[in-house]
Amino acid sequence: MSRVCELTGKKPMVGMNSSHANNKTKRRYLPNLNDVTLHSETLGRGIKLRITASALRSVDHRGGLDAFLAKAKDDTLSASALKVKKEIAKAQAANA
Repeated sequence: MSRVCELTGKKPMVGMNSSHANNKTKRRYLPNLNDVTLHSETLGRGIKLRITASALRSVDHRGGLDAFLAKAKDDTLSASALKVKKEIAKAQAANA
C-alpha cells in the first residue's frame, strides 16, 4: 500500500538527519496517514479512504466530503476518490 493521501496527493518527502557532529544521512518524512470512513450526505453512505490528518481537517473545514470533492482538483485525487466524486456529481444532478 503506497503512502499517498487519497485526497490531497501528499507523498513522503526526502531530507537529511543531522547528528551532533553534523554528519548527514538520508531519511524520509512520511505523511500522517489515517484510515477513515467519511460520510457522504448525497450518497447516504460511508466511504473508506486513507488520508492525512491535515486532509481530514480540510474536509471538516469545507463542510464535509461532498463539498471538499466538489472543489478538489482531479489531478490530486486518487482513482477511488475520483470515482466517488463522479458518483456524487451524478447523484446531485439527478436530485436537482
